[in-house]
Amino acid sequence: MSITVNLYYTGKDGAARRFAEEMVSSGTVRDIRKEPGNLRYEYFFPMEDPETVLLIDSGMPETDHHFIRE
Repeated sequence: MSITVNLYYTGKDGAARRFAEEMVSSGTVRDIRKEPGNLRYEYFFPMEDPETVLLIDSGMPETDHHFIRE
């Protein structure tokens, strides 16, 4: 069974978009995508709201540390 989380980041003056761009340019997104159990980790930019970013994060809870609760 997989878990998918849809997260909306909202900011001011382009802060949410800069955050997503930094996650990509720093290699953090690449590293997350390589983690065992990761199925999807993608950012999207809604056309109607330039101050919001959507993150879709999907993984297998048995192996993806994003979804494991200790």
